[in-house]
Amino acid sequence: MATYSIPPAHVEFRRSGPWKVAVLFGGDSAEREISLASGRCVSQALRERGHQVVDIDPKFVDLQQHDWSDIEVAFLALHGKFGEDGHVQSILEGLGVPYTGSDSEASRIGISKSATKERITQHGVPTPPYVLIHESDSSERILAHAKAFGSGVVVKPDTQGSSLGVSIVQNAQELLAAIPKCFALDSFGILEKTIVGSEWTVGMLDDLILPPIQISTDRQFFDYEAKYHDDGTGYRFDYNVTSDVVRRIEQVAQNACRALGTRGLARVDIMLDRDQQPWVLEINTIPGLTDHSLVPKAAAQLGWSFGELCERAIYSCLKSVPEGTPRIIGRAP
Repeated sequence: MATYSIPPAHVEFRRSGPWKVAVLFGGDSAEREISLASGRCVSQALRERGHQVVDIDPKFVDLQQHDWSDIEVAFLALHGKFGEDGHVQSILEGLGVPYTGSDSEASRIGISKSATKERITQHGVPTPPYVLIHESDSSERILAHAKAFGSGVVVKPDTQGSSLGVSIVQNAQELLAAIPKCFALDSFGILEKTIVGSEWTVGMLDDLILPPIQISTDRQFFDYEAKYHDDGTGYRFDYNVTSDVVRRIEQVAQNACRALGTRGLARVDIMLDRDQQPWVLEINTIPGLTDHSLVPKAAAQLGWSFGELCERAIYSCLKSVPEGTPRIIGRAP
């Protein structure tokens, strides 16, 4: 068994401040409630660390008409569409507002499970075989695709997080019941070959690998209920695999983020099969940021408080702004 040990050095970090931060959270995606929880936690933590914070919910605020002149950085806690699909990133880029997390291009790819799989496969990162499906496909066509994978298929909306609309099916009857759940959230979905094994997640801060988390649940998989409501879900740092296997998981996660070009905080969800081979399921470019979420749990293993983690995410953004670059344009013309 392997237990995570704290490395001797961490990512560069220099806290200057207080900063003037706009925390963007809420929005109108299917993950609004989770985003509200993340944003409230980030906002509170930054205020407690002495920063000046403005809360902005894009559901009610036109970002292009908002006055950004006194804001140094936008902290993105927007989950799901608009937040993780490159849309808000493009708006802020056009306004000249620095923001936390990945840029618009990495976000655009990362929101799509199929596009992420194509990108990371090009870079040799293992991911389970899949096929893209559309709501216009006939039941016969979808059943034929699933049959080619053999027993056990995962049905997922292509562009949703938090395991919304995800089902693991074992037969045609279950598949036909799962398809409407998938297409209720997205016009595209994927059928993915089931990987039998243990579930893992690896947080990243730029190129720094945070301690991997081995997840255990009594549910069929780490679904929405297991993530947010089930007190029986387990998060382990005393792993039941060898150190070599843990390093393999870490390397696969890092390679996936490099392939996508993530920046700042990200999280890679992985299945470890019975042969100890890690398979990347997806990359989250704006991971959950409540004080009970996975990335903060991993950061705590390094001795970082939730507030420090948020500050490090901001520092990751601000250190990339070239010296002398005008940071704020203000309102859009």
